[in-house]
Amino acid sequence: MDVDIWAWVGETQQQLSEAGNVGLAMALGDLPAQAYEGRYPQLDVMAPAIAQQAEALELPWLEFYARYWHLIGRVGDRAQGAVAVEDAQQVLAFAQREDVRDCPAAPAAVEALVIAWANTDGPGYASERLETLGAHLEGMSPEKPAFAGLVTQYVAALIDAGQPGEAVTYAESAAERLRVAGHEASWELGAESARALLAAGRAEDALNALQAASGFKPDDPVAKEHRDGVRRALILATLGRIAEAVDALPDLDVVGEHPRVFVEWSQAVSLLAGSSQITNTWQLGRVLRQWMDYFGMMGGYRARVELALIAGDLAVARQGVWQARLLADLAESGAAELRDTEGLTERIAALRAAADATTEPEVPGPIEERVGQFDAADGFNADPEKWVGWLAPLSGEDIEATRRHTTTLGFLGYPATGADIYWKLLVDSGQIGEADSDDVAYLTTLLIEARQDERLEQMAALLPHAAQQVALARLHSARERWPEALDAAEHAVAAGAGIEARRLLSGAAQQLDQNEKAAQALAEMLDELSDEDVWRMIVMATSAEDWDTVRKGAAKIGMPIKSKEGPIEEEMGLIRVILPAPDGGQRQVLSIRTGPATARLALPQPRGMDYNAGDLVVFDPQLLEPVPEDPEEQQNFVPPFAAVRILRPGGYTSYFFDGAAPSEEDWAEFTEVMAERGWPMWVYSDENYAITHPTSGEPLPGVFGWVAVPPDVSPSEVDALLDDATERWVHPLAWLDLAREIDVEVERHERIVKEYGL
Repeated sequence: MDVDIWAWVGETQQQLSEAGNVGLAMALGDLPAQAYEGRYPQLDVMAPAIAQQAEALELPWLEFYARYWHLIGRVGDRAQGAVAVEDAQQVLAFAQREDVRDCPAAPAAVEALVIAWANTDGPGYASERLETLGAHLEGMSPEKPAFAGLVTQYVAALIDAGQPGEAVTYAESAAERLRVAGHEASWELGAESARALLAAGRAEDALNALQAASGFKPDDPVAKEHRDGVRRALILATLGRIAEAVDALPDLDVVGEHPRVFVEWSQAVSLLAGSSQITNTWQLGRVLRQWMDYFGMMGGYRARVELALIAGDLAVARQGVWQARLLADLAESGAAELRDTEGLTERIAALRAAADATTEPEVPGPIEERVGQFDAADGFNADPEKWVGWLAPLSGEDIEATRRHTTTLGFLGYPATGADIYWKLLVDSGQIGEADSDDVAYLTTLLIEARQDERLEQMAALLPHAAQQVALARLHSARERWPEALDAAEHAVAAGAGIEARRLLSGAAQQLDQNEKAAQALAEMLDELSDEDVWRMIVMATSAEDWDTVRKGAAKIGMPIKSKEGPIEEEMGLIRVILPAPDGGQRQVLSIRTGPATARLALPQPRGMDYNAGDLVVFDPQLLEPVPEDPEEQQNFVPPFAAVRILRPGGYTSYFFDGAAPSEEDWAEFTEVMAERGWPMWVYSDENYAITHPTSGEPLPGVFGWVAVPPDVSPSEVDALLDDATERWVHPLAWLDLAREIDVEVERHERIVKEYGL
């Protein structure tokens, strides 16, 4: 996207603000940042909401803009594949509509679709990608904003089609066309050119190309550093420059949030794992297994198979024979979902052969002592991967060994394998009806993690009624089927199930906004509750305004409440309440804690917000930041808590003021007047805010903010007070929106705004 689209965004924001859609205007400008910065929970909420509002306002460009950025947030860094293809096709069809196709960003919808195809199965969709991109690139000027992105994807498709030499030539030609047109290649094009050179067996040239691209402007600036590091490490590792590759490779805690680089990072690690700098551990294997599951859910079929083969080779190197065999099975089943399987059969067979030829780790002692040795092992240093192999001979026969073996399998990412073993021991044998509750719970967990829902329901049908309903409630809760979870949990509680059933009931009821029922489910077993349970009960009881239960919970955790009945309204100090902002971000609002889980917002908020000063908010009493260890820092620490809901609106209305900052004496008098009336006021400008002197043109320190007034105060009263409180100031203060609302001295306020450049 070039300056044209951003100019359009700015104009659209201004138009929306003037039309009263302040929240929509604020959210609009933040969508690209949400996509690039990985703020996906915000993006997944805000982008569809903006698209829906745009459709209602009949603004098709705005609707496309929102849908496009949501899609880019999915197929870009999150690397979604098959689950995003249909949506990408719909966005492309929308972009080709007559009232949308002239939008400067419309051609980018093609790029999004081919990325989704590449994420699904790069080689399998190579021909479709080349054909689709070729049709849109034909005759396209390199001056067009979509050109660089489309040619980058064309290079990627040539690589996946097994034509790296052609990819190198095409990338060089595209870069030259951009240069002649007065444009620089993007970092992404340079980096893809380097990948083409690496695939062509020209690793040294690939390193030079990546270095040359380092100064290019990236389309995705947030991702450039870690993507460059991963590709650089892979190239250096291919060249055998191990120390340099290790230095370039981003740490796991960096790449762990960026699925787009998972495969390439793993390829680099597999080349470096034999060195002393990179340790091939069970923890690495567990992470790669989690990544495989991620791509399985996202429809990244090619990435899942590639990771299975890489992880299998690493497992062989660790003597993890059982794991290598399972990974070969996973790669084989995954290959069935691919359109192009060239070379995979041979690679899978090679992995199986390597596993068969590998000597397993030496056992720690006699088999009859194995369970005791497992229990005595150092939980921090023990290798669970080895213990899976050592416990395997007993698993499925001895119940104690089975418990440890199958739960460890689940921990390492193989719940289906563990479930199969447990199933044979308990279900196939007909013993499930009399099984220990712990064994039922372990098997339920494994089946849920393996997403074997039908199998779990089959098992539940063989259990006594209470245990059956607990298992079903756990399944429905895991799948967020809250009405079904509540129904099953209620049956379990009625049948005499214990605290676990009540927790399930409470959680489902809370999700369904039945807070009184949720709180009572726990309150009835108050003596058995943990502190965490009690706090959850307090939050739900507060939401239901069940103050008796709140007091019981407070007494349980030793929190004194002065009043004996009715709403709890006490001053318990200042806190920060974290609330959602219209742009999908968050706002911290200074508040006065009034109860165990309530606070009254103390700061006025801009118009268009869903909350304001005076609102009574329910918050989650779990601290969002740790209390500082330093005693001096503790004194200034205002604890932050996440808002749960607005319990009772205060009905306050905010009014904006703007102008030149007065003298300290005048400002002190102004704030005192506001405080005497109980009108919350807050300055949102900082020391850098400056306005223009109307005659000299010199900069003046400025001030702007909001004042909030209770519902019994009329706008005319606010105008009169502001007028009286500021009449002696050297420079006037403006409150244009208020003046327009009551139609009083509108021209004077408009003149102040214009003369001072407010």
